[in-house]
Amino acid sequence: MNLESQIWVNGEPQSFREGQTLNKLLADLGLNPRLIVVEYNGEIVRRPAWPVTVLGDGDRVEIVTIVGGG
Repeated sequence: MNLESQIWVNGEPQSFREGQTLNKLLADLGLNPRLIVVEYNGEIVRRPAWPVTVLGDGDRVEIVTIVGGG
């Protein structure tokens, strides 16, 4: 499928190609997978599920970056 759809990433609209996976979205955003936590439509998604989680029109993705400190 090559149709453009829209999702919400951290509250901002973003276009994507239908059939795109969560894993591809995160790679396109240039995020280090070891330093983020991802919520997809209100549920935390573990890293092994990212490649098989297919995005749909209107989905909501929240990405939280883990920052060390002390």
